[in-house]
Amino acid sequence: MSKRGTLLVLSGPSGVGKSTVLRKVMAGREDMAFSVSATTRAPRPGEEEGVDYFFVTRERFDEMVADGELLEHAEFVGNCYGTPRSQVEKRLESGITVVLDIEVQGASQVKALMPEALTVFLAPPSLEALEQRLRGRGTETEEKIRSRLETARRELLLAPTYDFTVVNDDADRAASELAEILENWDNDPDESPEE
Repeated sequence: MSKRGTLLVLSGPSGVGKSTVLRKVMAGREDMAFSVSATTRAPRPGEEEGVDYFFVTRERFDEMVADGELLEHAEFVGNCYGTPRSQVEKRLESGITVVLDIEVQGASQVKALMPEALTVFLAPPSLEALEQRLRGRGTETEEKIRSRLETARRELLLAPTYDFTVVNDDADRAASELAEILENWDNDPDESPEE
């Protein structure tokens, strides 16, 4: 039987560069896959159903919560997000490292249900640097930027509750650090299932 995969939970403020860092870590690795989340938000240009997200109505999302179909769920900036449990379990059983790129609320839910999960918080070098990144996107209103920065302040206070914190001052360096953490977590004999 193949070794069970690792559940990697990555959180961090909006705009910190989670997607960029994860793309670098996952490049060329067939033993890692994203968990596709369900969300009530509208698709952004280029996003595909079942690839980027499962786009669902609020009513369907509430049904999934009520039926215990989600490993975690959270509401963030007016939209709901959640991780379908069955998809994650299936991949872990087949030896795949499953990556959850989720908010801090969801991360604490996952850790409570699956304490073996590896949790990593990706932090900006400073709030000023984060603000520059958000403004540099050119996709957010001033109100959204302020809301995201306020949320980031609260999220940063929770970084110590994660197994590791990685500062994204350089995407290549942060990706290298995250890959090393994952490698060491996978190879730690204390983390292997008991006979």
